Amino acid sequence: MGSAGGSVLPAIGASFQGGFFAGAISHTANGVATHALIVAPAATGATGTGYTVTTNKQWKTTNTTTAGTTSTYDGAANTAAMVTAGIASHPAAQFCTGLSIGGYTDWYLPARDELEIAYYNLKPTTTNNNTSFGINAYSVPARGSNYTAGTPAQTTVTAFQTGNSEAFVDDYHWSSTAYSSTIAWRLNFSNGFQAYGTKDNDFRVRAFRKLAL
Repeated sequence: MGSAGGSVLPAIGASFQGGFFAGAISHTANGVATHALIVAPAATGATGTGYTVTTNKQWKTTNTTTAGTTSTYDGAANTAAMVTAGIASHPAAQFCTGLSIGGYTDWYLPARDELEIAYYNLKPTTTNNNTSFGINAYSVPARGSNYTAGTPAQTTVTAFQTGNSEAFVDDYHWSSTAYSSTIAWRLNFSNGFQAYGTKDNDFRVRAFRKLAL
């Protein structure tokens, strides 16, 4: 599926660069991959109800604006903006930036479209998809239409299927993408539904990192 430093990228869900390959993203929104997305191991790079580390996290401790957190496709940039603004006030991102896994310390809170790529490629459940979502100009290939009830299907990667070691918990996870001064985006890994959440609410977190291609 392309290359990283001259090496062919692994299969979706394969062990890669400290975590697991979750798919490619195009920051240029033209279907050409610019980065490989890597999702952290569930046991050490996730937190919230249903994970090994069970503490849910707030997006922010107050329902106020954080400048530079509106990117839908660049969670690293959103997270860097939270660091600048004061990472202690952003518990979900703080969890990610505090990780050291496989020798890598550049983990971040994924953006909305990065989370969506992981859902599309590593959907844990057999539940019908919510058909109001699925368009993603930054996915590779770009998707210009919403999900059907059956597409995407449950991932064929056994470890990422519900109940297994690397599965996303089939409920809401925070993205790093703010919607407004008081609200940010979250994604439900049961059916792909994307919703707003008040920033001081507690939800699950799964860290990502990326590799430039």
